[in-house]
Amino acid sequence: MDFRFTDEQQMMADAVRSLLGDHCQPADLRRLMENGEPRDQARWQQIVELGLQGVLVPEESGGLGLGEADFILVAEACGYAGLPEPLVENAGVALPLLAGVARDPRAERLLESALEGAITVAVKHPQNPFIADADTAGAILTVSGGELYLCEPNDIELERQESIDPFRRLYSLADRPCPVAAIANVSDVAGDLGRALNRGALFASAQLLGIAQRAVDLAVAYAKERSQFGKPIGSYQAIKHLLAEAQVRIEFARPVVYAAAGGFDSTDIHSRARISHAKIAASMAADLACRTAVQVHGAMGYSWEVDVHFFLKRALALATWWGDERFHRERVAERVLSQPLGAEHAFAREANNA
Repeated sequence: MDFRFTDEQQMMADAVRSLLGDHCQPADLRRLMENGEPRDQARWQQIVELGLQGVLVPEESGGLGLGEADFILVAEACGYAGLPEPLVENAGVALPLLAGVARDPRAERLLESALEGAITVAVKHPQNPFIADADTAGAILTVSGGELYLCEPNDIELERQESIDPFRRLYSLADRPCPVAAIANVSDVAGDLGRALNRGALFASAQLLGIAQRAVDLAVAYAKERSQFGKPIGSYQAIKHLLAEAQVRIEFARPVVYAAAGGFDSTDIHSRARISHAKIAASMAADLACRTAVQVHGAMGYSWEVDVHFFLKRALALATWWGDERFHRERVAERVLSQPLGAEHAFAREANNA
């Protein structure tokens, strides 16, 4: 079995890395934060022009029909850049979900607009307490009272919720029903909601991996520049050991995340456990990397003057998004306690290894 990414997958990720490298640096994030704007419209338009909105939407629904392994490097690049715009949530979770439940002309119209890049779609999933980027979305998929609703901005009233991350714009729905009829019963779309949860957890893991690497890179750059007692602090063993430990944690998490993407199957207990393992490993790597970066920066590391805070705050926010540590440990335990263990079962599938 060949676990390497294809040239096409690498090219897609390289295009995103290049764009974000040019237009999503910490200075750009500071300008956006100072202006209080939800997104940089010029940057978002360039992202839309890459045509990634439909990457996981089936071809029969107007998308590219690609798989999770094709998008995992893109999500990682978004984490590395600290991208405020909802590329990952929109293309990686919301649009595949909408495509799966779109069974009437209104839903199909909104999906078509989203694939064109005219609107984004936000999701209120039962696993998450709030809706991310609801204020800029052209439609919101929300579960309420055992039914799935597709609401447009004029149908609902949003209530802003505080987030530790200044770029995570979180909302809850005001306590009044969406006036449009439900588009599906939750029991009928349980599989679609399950896939949305697993995609959300997987791509959050990829973003956490990117965040971890960016935090280490920022700390290494600072350690080369900052001098103490006439030498760069990066020359001291204590700093080297801290950064090496963080990098090792990242390198151990990386294949776990990539394996979860390569074997994605939301109906398979082995695949679900791999996704949960990825979320746990990536969260731990990001936590250690960000805290280490703050420590390497010394006293000033506790100030917003230091760019690593953008990534620390995002790591803290994503750690509980699409399932917290306890939720994912329980899913791993379910697989460990009910399925055979051993090296021969590392890439097992339920259909073949039940």
